[in-house]
Amino acid sequence: MESAALIIVLVIALALFFDFTNGFHDTANAMATPIATGALKPKVAVLLAACLNLVGAFLSTEVAKTISGGMIREDQLSPDIFPPIIFAGLIGAITWNMLTWLLGLPSSSSHALFGGLIGATLVGVGASAIDTGVVLSKVILPALIAPLTAGIIAFTVTKIAYGVTRRYDMKADGRDGFRWGQIFTSSLVALAHGTNDAQKTMGVITLALITVGWQSSANPDPQLWVIFACAITIALGTYMGGWRIIRTLGKGLTDVKPAQGFSAESSTAATILASSALGFALSTTQVASGSVIGSGLGRRGSTVRWNTVGRIMIGWVLTLPAAGAVGAAAALIVVWLGGWGVAVDAVIAVVIILGLFLRSRRDSVTSANAMSEVADSGAAVKVPRKPGPTRHRRRLDRDKVGKDA
Repeated sequence: MESAALIIVLVIALALFFDFTNGFHDTANAMATPIATGALKPKVAVLLAACLNLVGAFLSTEVAKTISGGMIREDQLSPDIFPPIIFAGLIGAITWNMLTWLLGLPSSSSHALFGGLIGATLVGVGASAIDTGVVLSKVILPALIAPLTAGIIAFTVTKIAYGVTRRYDMKADGRDGFRWGQIFTSSLVALAHGTNDAQKTMGVITLALITVGWQSSANPDPQLWVIFACAITIALGTYMGGWRIIRTLGKGLTDVKPAQGFSAESSTAATILASSALGFALSTTQVASGSVIGSGLGRRGSTVRWNTVGRIMIGWVLTLPAAGAVGAAAALIVVWLGGWGVAVDAVIAVVIILGLFLRSRRDSVTSANAMSEVADSGAAVKVPRKPGPTRHRRRLDRDKVGKDA
């Protein structure tokens, strides 16, 4: 009994660390574009995102129910084997999160989690423990539809925004007022992120509690302390700021202008909030990336960097199998070594995390250099006003008109 309790404690601790990595990995989803356009200063942006992630985590638990009472058939699992399997799956998810963060690649924390859990469950228990219907309908299908939908919405909104506003108003990009709108829309994305991503860790912890009988399977709702713990942890992770990924989304895909940022954030928020209400555990990163690409296509003269888009899409394709492979390897160690396998996995996880973190220090990316064009002042690049004609110039122009007449 004591060993089972210790494993559950380890699972909860690792799940919360995953929640933390999810926070700094996905800060870019809400705040990359307002930082890129200068609508918000970098440190103000991540603080605002952290606060709104915290609030959003309390607004919905539908996604948590999808994980705790749908994707894995916990009634077919032994309470002795499943907590170590969850532990192994979390190692797969965290490893992929840390690696893609190091590469500045906006991959899906959600799919890393799902891949890790599925890979570990397949090795430790078998395919019968996976509800493929739920995986297809609420994980795979949204992954295909959501970024495309968000991109189309962002493209349309960008076209409308540029079509109904004046082309020039002597301010940056001719649509400086959209920066004020970005403060609202980026805040909405951060709130929506809390309603979706924090739920996934809540679902994992609840699933572990149900498996060992510490919570009834008839009630898959997360307990209040689980909600508080996950909300606070993802908010802390968000405040750390995943500056490498912020740089990729903010200026790696396209040069984001205020109207584009407003359109992309509006599209991202609408898509995420709708999916949270339906219990779809989609990737907020994929939605945000699709929105930025759509907004880039929607502005005339904008250039989308398709090489970066290709790298991101490769990451999307690899996320589930790569995290699943690491989760499966960690589960295999548990199957071979039993209780000692969890300890071995824990040591391996610490080595991987520390190794990736120390590697990141060689070329550190912070709020000071993530967006070099705007980070120094925290404001948008100003477009200088063209000076008006001098009195002498006006007199010469009048004389010329008189001679031509």
